[in-house]
Amino acid sequence: MARALPPDAAFTHPGVLVSKGQLDAVREHVNAGKQPWLGAFLDMRDSKYGSYKYRPQPYESVDCPGGDKAAEPAHGCLEERQDAIAAYTQALLYTVTGKQQHAAKAREIMDAWSAKIKRHTEEDAGLQTAWAGSTWARAAEIVRYAPGAGWPADRVRRFETMLRTAYLPNVTRRVPDYNGNWDLAMTDAAIGIAVFTDDHKGFDTAVSRFRDRVPAYFYLEKDGKVPLTPPGSTMTTPQRLTSYWFKQTTFKDGLAQETCRNFKHVGYSLAATGHIAETAWHQGVDLYDDVKDRLRAALALHARYQLGEPAPGWLCGGRIDRSMGADLEVALNHLEDRLDLPVPEARKLAERDRPSGTDDLFVSWETLTHARNPAD
Repeated sequence: MARALPPDAAFTHPGVLVSKGQLDAVREHVNAGKQPWLGAFLDMRDSKYGSYKYRPQPYESVDCPGGDKAAEPAHGCLEERQDAIAAYTQALLYTVTGKQQHAAKAREIMDAWSAKIKRHTEEDAGLQTAWAGSTWARAAEIVRYAPGAGWPADRVRRFETMLRTAYLPNVTRRVPDYNGNWDLAMTDAAIGIAVFTDDHKGFDTAVSRFRDRVPAYFYLEKDGKVPLTPPGSTMTTPQRLTSYWFKQTTFKDGLAQETCRNFKHVGYSLAATGHIAETAWHQGVDLYDDVKDRLRAALALHARYQLGEPAPGWLCGGRIDRSMGADLEVALNHLEDRLDLPVPEARKLAERDRPSGTDDLFVSWETLTHARNPAD
């Protein structure tokens, strides 16, 4: 496996999804009353996650059965995801306002979980730890490195231990035959945890996994007549591949493995791909360069149909599920605002949906942090 970073290279902090330059730009935009950032900030501040009265609900064991009709009830899954989002929200509020109450609330939430959580169980443990773990890493990174946030070193170490023991084993598990949104969300968490814990090996592994999975998820015609498959996958026969791509048999630029399932899961994958590449970008590793053509094609195709254009017969038999969330900001910012590569359909969709809030999973406040914010 080729190294992503030299073994003696220091990580850049803060550098999990958002950089110091981006956080500074957010604060400047909000304080100047500029849109869409002010509106996004006010939505975040006024959400339940921004309240000084928010109370964490930590669990020792978070148990997340798979499927909508699981035989056993979920235990702590929603609470964990919401608490992680609340910690991230409070961390962002602190960086904008400087109010100590927000730093204290973020610390309170993270300390409550690191004092209690021991494990994740059941079928959806990988996805749950991906969603919560990626958000925890973002929140912790900001609070640890924000001037005056006051997180004691022993609590930081305890939080690092929590991420290594209760999250990392799940998000680094190999799932080559699962739908690709799993692999990408898990890698999002893994790379964030690696940066927060200064783990070079973990970072390199996440980069390698990204390079394997993204080309197997977003199709380009240069791949050949059929899509690529991730290493270790058994979806290699024509029958298995057709089933894996939800009965799609015509492949054109920008199509995703889950397009014919629904656009919601493609949105998750676009968001996770952007998150991973953005975190690597802040560490001096340009993963975007590997996948910018795929990202641009996927953004354009899905945004066009999400905006309402009728689906042609070759695409999912003419029947698509337009359920994409506000998942475009990070990738769109890089393509249009750093590289000057226009994606007009995606920009139109993003502008229609701004300011974006949170999906209560792992995408939160990205109009605020990444809309037209190319700062490194």
